[in-house]
Amino acid sequence: MSAPTDWATKDFYAVLGVKKDASADEIKKAYRKLARDHHPDSNPGNTQAEERFKAISEAYGVVGNADKRKQYDEQRSLFGQFKGGFPPGGGGGSYGNAGVDFDLSDILGGIFGGGARGGRRRAPQPRRGDDLETEATITFRQAVEGVTLPLRLTSDEPCTMCHGTGAKPGTVPKVCGNCQGSGMQTGASGGVFAMTEPCSQCRGRGLIVEHPCEVCTGSGRAPSSRTINVKVPAGVKDGQRIKIRGKGAKGDTGAPAGDLFLLVHVEGDERFGRKGDDLTVTVPLPFDDAVLGGEVSAPTIDGPSVKLKVPPGTPNGRTFRARGKGGTRRDGSRGDLLITVEVQVPHEPSPDERAAVEAFRAARTGSA
Repeated sequence: MSAPTDWATKDFYAVLGVKKDASADEIKKAYRKLARDHHPDSNPGNTQAEERFKAISEAYGVVGNADKRKQYDEQRSLFGQFKGGFPPGGGGGSYGNAGVDFDLSDILGGIFGGGARGGRRRAPQPRRGDDLETEATITFRQAVEGVTLPLRLTSDEPCTMCHGTGAKPGTVPKVCGNCQGSGMQTGASGGVFAMTEPCSQCRGRGLIVEHPCEVCTGSGRAPSSRTINVKVPAGVKDGQRIKIRGKGAKGDTGAPAGDLFLLVHVEGDERFGRKGDDLTVTVPLPFDDAVLGGEVSAPTIDGPSVKLKVPPGTPNGRTFRARGKGGTRRDGSRGDLLITVEVQVPHEPSPDERAAVEAFRAARTGSA
């Protein structure tokens, strides 16, 4: 691998065959095609292809990373002001005629993870908190109207003894020398592409703990329990998964918390059903009211019953709509209550009822 000073003089965009202002997707697409064409597995015994593949991987390792690409562009712009690409002396000197002293290794350290002066390394990034998932069962009415639930969560969070460093109090972890603190390493996958994966030495942390904390054994995390209140919105459906941002496990100092995903189970109701934002209910309708017309009373989810007039000749299964008596929508408005009538036929009619029905039949058929 070439030295950082050599990297700074290379045109990684030209290596990948893209323009300097190419998008991240364009760079990735170009890299994949070139890596496929020049991978050693596809060109056995071809040393030229192998060297080309190394150059392609090196270029993508810089301009394929947003942070490194930004710093690389800045340094290319800086070095472009010198005719030879470097100030006199190569590793250090004055910038232009301004008389500003600097060390080239200091500039390159930010891009490539280290420099010759002081052993500087890229500071490891604090870890975001883990996402958590839990479940809750609510009643039908709570699902319709919305509810605030207390949820008890257990998760791994920054250790209170070492404050998330993983190191024994009085000691500090050191930057991983394998990944230079980035937490990632690039290696051949055995296939077409070179894959970037968590560092095998620090397991993605970017740090090596030489003296582990006795509480968290060096992980920087320890089990923690807490209770939070979560608002379940009105209209939630059975089996719906709700995302609550920032309510997951706490992150390391300076890093955001993860998110909480709540899987909601809704209990059924003996009287009501749901159809979108509308509620449904079935009520009995006496046979004579179905024929002659009448009035039905239907329950509501959160108030007094509603009464509806039923016109003569109403068939079994007809549905009526009571506006604004359904479930609460997200905007605060209400859906409707859909009332379906079920015509009731007496199983054991009294003598008077039987005589009345027989008279009805005679009138309908025209028989005496």
